[in-house]
Amino acid sequence: MKLVIDDTRCKGCNLCVMVCPYHIFQEGRRPNQRGIIVPELDRPERCTNCRLSQLYGRRLCGVCQLICPDQAITWVPEAPFEPHKVVIEY
Repeated sequence: MKLVIDDTRCKGCNLCVMVCPYHIFQEGRRPNQRGIIVPELDRPERCTNCRLSQLYGRRLCGVCQLICPDQAITWVPEAPFEPHKVVIEY
């Protein structure tokens, strides 16, 4: 699974930045086509839902998706052989 922010739906409220327990989101720096500064993903590979939801067969976190008033945050399936960035935290 891969975390995706839909730029066309996001209004830049930054609620996802505030509630994410893994600090995956950070405040954006550039406006999109509508002039809204959309949050950016900072190391999305740390998201437990992205990494482990298929292994456990259920949603593990999803707080960002639940808090988003515009439903701009979703997870999409990745291609079977798409390269993954692995992060090992101690």
